[in-house]
Amino acid sequence: MSYGQGGPQSQWDPWKPNSQQPWSSDSGDQSPDWAALADASEARHKRRKVLLIGGGVVATVAIGAAVAMSVVSANKDNNASGQPSSLPASASLPSDSASAPSFEPTSAPPPLDPKDFIASAKKDTAPLSAQTLFPGTQLTMGETVYKKGPTADTTNCASAAGNTLPKVLTANGCTRLLRVSYTKDDVAVTVGVAVFDTEAKALKAKGEADKKSIVKSLSGKGVKSFCDSAVCRSTTNTLGRYAYFTIAGFTDGKNVTTKDTKVFRIGDDLAEFTFRQIRRRGEAQASAAANQ
Repeated sequence: MSYGQGGPQSQWDPWKPNSQQPWSSDSGDQSPDWAALADASEARHKRRKVLLIGGGVVATVAIGAAVAMSVVSANKDNNASGQPSSLPASASLPSDSASAPSFEPTSAPPPLDPKDFIASAKKDTAPLSAQTLFPGTQLTMGETVYKKGPTADTTNCASAAGNTLPKVLTANGCTRLLRVSYTKDDVAVTVGVAVFDTEAKALKAKGEADKKSIVKSLSGKGVKSFCDSAVCRSTTNTLGRYAYFTIAGFTDGKNVTTKDTKVFRIGDDLAEFTFRQIRRRGEAQASAAANQ
């Protein structure tokens, strides 16, 4: 069957450009197919509605994702600053104007004074003897070595003193008198340490002593008698509750003169050593008390 020049008519596709309309311009006597046009319009309307709904869904999903990303980003920023995600009310936070707690100033106690421990019998309680004050078998002062001789210890202070010293010691309450002798060649020296209850009594005894107040020389244990009748050199001094005396001379009985420097030296060396030993006694007791 022939449908006119140009071959079979193609079906009209409303979505295809240049497709033939359901009516032909060549057949002017034909009226439009209104049912077909209505169906096509309804099809276009349905497709457009589907597209609009689909676009709305996509937009909603996109907006929701953007909001979620914004919340996550905000949380990251807060956590990165080290701040908690939730804070207590500002009323519970400390005020910037709050002052720091104050404490009373403290300081270390002053060091103990060694002199306090040798100033009275109440605190000077360490063991005391001629051996503790004068240990060993010899004494070195500088380059000079002195050989140690005999020692003695008595509570009858007057019995170990001579001339005017016994009276001085007794009057001021001497409780002990410790002695030791040292020698160097033909020179010897005896040191006597008188012990009192207080520093005040020792100082009073020193003030009352005169040039005739001497300690008796101590011989024996390889040390010959000396200063029994010859002129000898003597010294007197105090430290704390101790008064200490020296008497030095020749072991051959010669008198000592101002030219005999080695006699003066041995007396001065032993007086210095006695002073150091009494001071060390105080230092040792002060250190022990500080560590208790």
